[in-house]
Amino acid sequence: MTTRMNSDVAYEKMSDVDLGRGDGLAKSQMYFRCLLLFTSLTTVLLALLFLQALFMPGLPPSSESPSPRLSLPRSCSDQCKVSLVESIPEGLKFNSSVTHPSIYDTWLKLIREARSSLDIASFYWTMTNNDTKTDVPSAKPGEDVLQELGKLSGTLAVRIAVNTPTASQPQENIQFLRNSGAEVRTVNMKALTTGVLHTKFWVVDKKHIYIGSANMDWRSLTQVKELGAVVYDCGCLAEDLGKIFEAYWYLGQSKTIPSPWPSEYATPYNKDSPMKVPLNGTDSRVYFSSSPPPLCADGRTQDLQSILSVIDDAQQFVYIAVMNYLPTMEFSHPKRYWADIDTQLRRVAYERKVRVRLLISCWGSTSPIMFPFLRSLASVQDTKRSLDIQVKIFTVPATPKQKEIPYARVNHNKYMVTDKVAYIGTSNWSGDYFVNTAGSALVVNQSQSADTTLQQQLQAVFERDWDSAYSSLLSHHADDHREDICHNV
Repeated sequence: MTTRMNSDVAYEKMSDVDLGRGDGLAKSQMYFRCLLLFTSLTTVLLALLFLQALFMPGLPPSSESPSPRLSLPRSCSDQCKVSLVESIPEGLKFNSSVTHPSIYDTWLKLIREARSSLDIASFYWTMTNNDTKTDVPSAKPGEDVLQELGKLSGTLAVRIAVNTPTASQPQENIQFLRNSGAEVRTVNMKALTTGVLHTKFWVVDKKHIYIGSANMDWRSLTQVKELGAVVYDCGCLAEDLGKIFEAYWYLGQSKTIPSPWPSEYATPYNKDSPMKVPLNGTDSRVYFSSSPPPLCADGRTQDLQSILSVIDDAQQFVYIAVMNYLPTMEFSHPKRYWADIDTQLRRVAYERKVRVRLLISCWGSTSPIMFPFLRSLASVQDTKRSLDIQVKIFTVPATPKQKEIPYARVNHNKYMVTDKVAYIGTSNWSGDYFVNTAGSALVVNQSQSADTTLQQQLQAVFERDWDSAYSSLLSHHADDHREDICHNV
């Protein structure tokens, strides 16, 4: 009995061992089956993902996706030709040999040479006497340009991006061009950025461009002093400026600004990596800047940064000709001080003894608050300490008949020239134009060894105007009530 009990215990112990071995085998088999099932499911999932990638379009990247890397800047082999172009108001005579093609002739030439496309970025359209409720012969050039644009619109692709007109603004030109076959999109910059579309440029056949101060306004051809640049046979520059136009064109049908902009709007050309391009046979470094910041796609230099950079690079002089100059947010409520450009001018004058000249316009719409700020700049003048900032006021004279023309007889130029760079823009110089308003500029740096560079041409224009009978030095004394004189012009 004892032996049996021992045998039973031995059996039970042996059974326990055998049962343990059986559980382990069952667990191993179960693990293997799970692993096999997991592997099979993974294989099927990967196959489905592969088929999706192969046969189904991918989703667009979200706005949080990083911007794609830009291609490296390349040199341009086009033999580009560049020239300054001007509008000199009727009756304005200079004792100078400095002249350039007229903007009127330039616009007609661009229209007549167009073969495939014309894109125009514009602030507003008033090209006829009817638009300004006038009856003067000097409106005929504007009316001619409008008619030529109408003829062109029926034969090739004409696209116009224009700031959304207010209820009081004439819209007959826009409707005429639409009826003639042009595509027109209005850009509601007020809703997008609280500003306006203030840009003024043309892109023709994707190889010719015009950019400058002249609006699509008959007065810009005969009654307002304007300056711009035209570049012919330069597909490289036209392509890059065309990207800015395409942004306006997109915004003409969008209620929001992309952030970031898709890669097709990006550029490799900017103040740090300008395009290398021959202009009139001279090696040049060129780029386009733009404002406001939300409209600048990846790689595009903001217009304000371009201005500050050009001033900072100057070694000898900075000459500026703009209609309005105000270190404020001119149209903001409440009022805001904005001294980015003002501070930069004072800094280079003080730290590097750079000669600074400002040529500012005087007319009936001149803001009186501009003069205290200009007098403040003019006070930074001390020959003993090599501080040299001077301000002159440019006044376009008007006959009694010319005074009847609304918003005319003014120097509307918007450019800067230094000993190194020519900057030709479309914006007045107050904070709103760089923070909220759409503008653009052409920036050109050419070899000083060339016979006649764009920089030298622009310098000659400035010096002609500065030394003319239409310019007078602004005193920094408070008893210089120039604002009163302007309102009586």
